[in-house]
Amino acid sequence: METQLQNEVTFYQDVNVTVTQSRYVTNSKTYAMRNISSVHIFEIVKSKAAPVLMIITGILMLFANDIRILGFIVLAVGILILTLNKNEFTVRISTNAGEVNSIVSKDRLYVQNIVSALNEAIVFRG
Repeated sequence: METQLQNEVTFYQDVNVTVTQSRYVTNSKTYAMRNISSVHIFEIVKSKAAPVLMIITGILMLFANDIRILGFIVLAVGILILTLNKNEFTVRISTNAGEVNSIVSKDRLYVQNIVSALNEAIVFRG
């Protein structure tokens, strides 16, 4: 078994992910490369409805003298949530069992590197 692992070509490796010619290993799962038919980046779009509603409510509250301070707080929290609420990107792999999101990150470049390594491994296997 060790000789097989020593002969494997590694396309990508970090603390959470390893991509070799025969395996794709994440924190919680191992996928056989022979079962992966395609791989791509999928963007998970976060809803902006709640923070926008908070901003509108906060602006409207600014016009009432008795709740003006609360309006500033609601407005500030809405703006903060809107700026911190970033879309997430995931490595979506297609197998014979369906599509699976394997790694989720807010860093698109990180996900792109994993997808590129998986594509290289698929091509390498032939």
